[in-house]
Amino acid sequence: MGNCWGAKISSDSPSRGAFSPSGVTSKFASRNGAALSSSSSHASSASMLPTPRSEDEILESANVKAFTFNELRTATRNFRPDSVLGEGGFGSVFKGWIDEKTLAPTRPGLGMVIAVKKLNQEGYQGHKEWLTEVNYLGTLSNPYLVRLVGYCLEDEQRLLVYEFMPRGSLENHLFRRSSHFQPLSWNLRMKIALGAAKGLAFLHSDNAKVIYRDFKTSNILLDANFNAKLSDFGLAKDGPTGDKSHVSTRVMGTHGYAAPEYLATGTAVVPVSKSSYAIVPSITFQFPNHHMQL
Repeated sequence: MGNCWGAKISSDSPSRGAFSPSGVTSKFASRNGAALSSSSSHASSASMLPTPRSEDEILESANVKAFTFNELRTATRNFRPDSVLGEGGFGSVFKGWIDEKTLAPTRPGLGMVIAVKKLNQEGYQGHKEWLTEVNYLGTLSNPYLVRLVGYCLEDEQRLLVYEFMPRGSLENHLFRRSSHFQPLSWNLRMKIALGAAKGLAFLHSDNAKVIYRDFKTSNILLDANFNAKLSDFGLAKDGPTGDKSHVSTRVMGTHGYAAPEYLATGTAVVPVSKSSYAIVPSITFQFPNHHMQL
């Protein structure tokens, strides 16, 4: 959800369940759910359901609110241009306000601030990434993951509603210079790095077993106290289950965050000793010791 995104490589379908390719209706728009608590760290029982899961199952099990499009239009003042927080491959992110208890839209300055990500109908991301985001952030809760408050699925509209992260993305603090983005101290840099690492550790734990696959500075968001939270789960994938110790994936991520020859050929050259290298056709992620073997 960060303030800007790079050009992503195409992703797999949601690994916790395939969605219906025949399209969707607005029947989910009126479904209500409780908002996630950002203070806990768990994977709900829904994440333990057998795979594959249908789109209906994913949306039914998501522990978040299903907003109507009109509710989010009201919350963002009709998606006014001056409320845009950032833009990326999925679409634009708008600032809005909702009541903290009822989650109903409120006037600017009242209630809880939210960030509403609205799908660009002409963009290169779409329903698949939207559903993957609901699939994971709708069931996972951890202080180091951005909180998904709800979603909207109405006709062709696809929106995601998040907690507002007032400091924006780490990328902005590293590469932009203005009155809003001053250089980070080393203490803050270490704090942010530790928070991001804790988010990955949770995803790789037995409680979640999720492969993130899009770890970059624009997807590390910062709250008012510079606490880091991972965002944007459109490329996420389930880790190994049962007696499996690893899972292999296709080339994933954002151009500029991986070796060019790896993105071009789909093979990675991995050092296996001080004097030899192995060429592998995919990335292998090892569990459960919180590390990844490339």
